[in-house]
Amino acid sequence: MTTLPAQSTGPVPARPSLEPTGIASMHASLVSSLECSDDLTARECAESLRELEKLICTATAAQARLAVRLDQVTRADAIANGEKAGRSGRGVGAQVAFARRVSPHRGRALLGLATVVCAEMPHTWRAWQRGRITEWKATLLARETACLSLADRLTIDHELASDADRLEAMGPRELAATASALAAHLDPEAVVARRRKAEADRHVSLRPAPDTMTWFSALLPVKDGVAVFAALKQSADVATGIGDPRGRGQVMADTLVARVTGREPDQAPQVSLNLTMSDTSLFGDDEDAAHLDGYGPIPAELGRELVHGHLSEVDEIDVRRLFTRPDTGQLQAMESRARRFRGNLARFIRLRDRVCRTPWCEAPIRDLDHAAEHQSGGPTSTTNGQGLCRACDLDKTARGWRAGPAPDGSIATTMPTGLGYLTRPPVIATIRPSPIRIDYLMAG
Repeated sequence: MTTLPAQSTGPVPARPSLEPTGIASMHASLVSSLECSDDLTARECAESLRELEKLICTATAAQARLAVRLDQVTRADAIANGEKAGRSGRGVGAQVAFARRVSPHRGRALLGLATVVCAEMPHTWRAWQRGRITEWKATLLARETACLSLADRLTIDHELASDADRLEAMGPRELAATASALAAHLDPEAVVARRRKAEADRHVSLRPAPDTMTWFSALLPVKDGVAVFAALKQSADVATGIGDPRGRGQVMADTLVARVTGREPDQAPQVSLNLTMSDTSLFGDDEDAAHLDGYGPIPAELGRELVHGHLSEVDEIDVRRLFTRPDTGQLQAMESRARRFRGNLARFIRLRDRVCRTPWCEAPIRDLDHAAEHQSGGPTSTTNGQGLCRACDLDKTARGWRAGPAPDGSIATTMPTGLGYLTRPPVIATIRPSPIRIDYLMAG
């Protein structure tokens, strides 16, 4: 099989190493080989794509193994220093997330997956290591067997993953369905208990979509989800039957909004919206992007529409002036003598940070945290305050985490490994959808 020609930029060890220098050498060799791809035939391109896909799968397995090792080392060190066993692993998922450039929630999930597959699913682990399955397929097998005993999990692992050729040929949906059916056969009571627990986790969520739209999602028990969809579909059937010019999807979306809010989609929402935009965009001709709390950047035109496009004689609007630094565009500071962030100070930090300050997290802010701890003299101020989600706030209480503010509004965080980062609040008055800025640090 022909693969991309390998041209190393330096000496490559005879046995590839997972030490940083060894991985960097392999990366440099791959980057160099990409420059020679212009001479490949169509067949060689296809075969090289397959080999690279196997390499990606194997690389994610290596990341899983390293995550497990990081967890082991961190726990051992914490226990040796007097930490309770139940708290010894706190913050490891966040360190995995930072290394893999994903959210802390995703990092904890990846660490859990690695721990389970490496220790309890030998056939799945072997197929993953050899590049026969993707990280997602390993996730599906671990997820569908999570409620089972170790003996039953090993049974399904052998049944589905011992034949690597069969496992590789199965699609993700087929694999998940087969594993689920086997789990229900081996331990129906565990599956029923898992279903009841899942129903307790029902919730709704909102996230930005392209073109100033949003994805509104609901995780519901199957009977409720099917019933909601059927009711919306019936409304679309009726509207289509009487000649409604809207498409079926539009009717279903509009019906959902009308039934939940009690208003038609073209009516202004009767709720509070925290909108931040410059005065020159609100009252003048500038087109700097505005920021809608809970969504993100929106065009200035939409911001003006939200403010006065639907106002009537009886509508009221509250405008609060916020001032930005002329050199950075970030909101200016304010300070309090209180222990907790409350009132306008809390509102200020939430509007300034928008989402959790942890790199790649982007979860809604739940806690307002002192970067330098209050009991150690850290002030309750905007320069020492940061918005965090609940999980990230807990991670930073683990042994070895340090954080502190800088005069320019950035906060430096150092992890137990010595790696760290600087985060700065996003710029307010700009047309660029600027996320929280991250600078990497290497602490001694």
